[in-house]
Amino acid sequence: MRPPEEIGSAGKGSAHLTNHVDAWKAGERAIVTGDAAALEELLRQHGEMLRERLAPEYDPGGLRPDYARGDAQAILLHEHQFETWEQFVEYLKQRAEWTSPVARFEAAADAIVAGDSETLGRLLRENPGLIRARSTRVHRATLLHYIGGNNGGEAYRQKCPGNAPEIAKMLIDAGAEIDARAGMYGGLTTLGSVATDIHPFLAGVVEKLMEMLLDAGARMDAGMVHACLANGRPWAAELLARRGARLDLEGAAGVGRLDLVRSFFNEDGSLKPNATKEQMKDGFTWACEFGKAGVVEFLLDRGMEIDARLRHHGQTGLHWAAGGGHVETVKVLLNRKAPVNAKDETWQNTPLGWALFGWRNPPWGGVPGNYHEVVGLLVKFGAIVEPEWLASEAIRADPRMLSALLGEVSS
Repeated sequence: MRPPEEIGSAGKGSAHLTNHVDAWKAGERAIVTGDAAALEELLRQHGEMLRERLAPEYDPGGLRPDYARGDAQAILLHEHQFETWEQFVEYLKQRAEWTSPVARFEAAADAIVAGDSETLGRLLRENPGLIRARSTRVHRATLLHYIGGNNGGEAYRQKCPGNAPEIAKMLIDAGAEIDARAGMYGGLTTLGSVATDIHPFLAGVVEKLMEMLLDAGARMDAGMVHACLANGRPWAAELLARRGARLDLEGAAGVGRLDLVRSFFNEDGSLKPNATKEQMKDGFTWACEFGKAGVVEFLLDRGMEIDARLRHHGQTGLHWAAGGGHVETVKVLLNRKAPVNAKDETWQNTPLGWALFGWRNPPWGGVPGNYHEVVGLLVKFGAIVEPEWLASEAIRADPRMLSALLGEVSS
C-alpha cells in the first residue's frame, strides 16, 4: 500500500512526451544490450529527465529502469546484477560468443521469459548441462528460477509468459533441481519466487505453477507462507496452507484459519509456549490487510492492541482493512473503538485516506466494489474529510463516493 496521492491531479509536461518516450525507449535498449556508450550519451542529453521523471514500466508488474545511480556503469551493474565492471565486461564478451556457456544460458533464459518453448527445447537438447547451469550474475539463478519472473533478478526479465506451466514442465522433465536456491532476497527457491512474485498472478498461472512445483517435490515451510503474506500474496499463502505447509500463529491468522489460531492460546486467553506476541501482532496485521474479520475479532479478544503500530509503515489495523476495502473487518475494528483518525508513520495518512487510495488503486486482493461502504462507515464514525477530497474531479465524478464522503450513505 502506498499513500493516497493527490486525487485528480493531471500530468505535466505532456507537450514534450514524444521526446521523453524516445529517450526512455533508447535508454531501455541501452540497458538491455549493455551499451554503456549509448547510455552515457543519453544521460548527457536527457539526464535530468531520466533521473527525475518516472520511466515507463518494463511490464505490468510495476518494474521500471532506475536511472538514479550516477553514471552509465553504475546503472548497468544494478540492472544486470553484477558486482564489478570487469565482471560485466567479461559477461558481454562471453555473451557475444554464441558457443560460450554464458551465451547459451542467456539465450535459454530469454526463451523462458518469452515463452518460446521451441527454442528452449532445442537449446536443452543441444546442451543438456544447461539444466544445472547457473547465471554468472550475482544472484546465480538456475533456468528454473526464470519461470516465475526471477523475483529479484534483472528487472527487464521479470515477466511470466502465459505458457509458463508448459515451460516449467519442460525444465523439470529435463532434470531441473526443484529446490535449488538463488541469491535473491537471501536465497529463494523457484517455488518461493513464484509464490511471492506478482508476474505469475498477472499471467493467470500462479496456482498451476505452484501445484506443478509442489507435485514435483518442492519443499515449503512456515517462512514461505510468511513471505507470501508480507508481499501481499494471500492467494499463494492460502494455497500453501491447503497443500499442508506448517502454520505458526502468524501464518494461521494471515490465511484465516481461525481453528488453528485458537490452538495457539490457552483457555485463559494467554499464549501457549509455541507462539509469541510478535507472531500475534504480525498475524493481526495480515488478518486486517486480507479481511479475515473472524481472526481479527478473536485476537482482539485475546489482548491484541487495537491501536498497535503495524508493518510496514506504522499503520494501524484499520488502515490495512480500509485500504483493502474489507467491510466486515472495518466494522469489527470501528465497533471496537479503533482510532479512526490515526495517521500512519510514513505518509501521515488516515484510514480514510488509505480507503480513497485503495478505491483509485485497488491492491492485489482488495475488494474494489466495497470502498463506498468502507468510506461511509469511516465518515459515520468520525473520520475527518479533507476539503481537497470533496473538490477532486475523480470523486465528484462518482456521486456515490461523494455521498459517502458527505455522510449521506447509510451503512
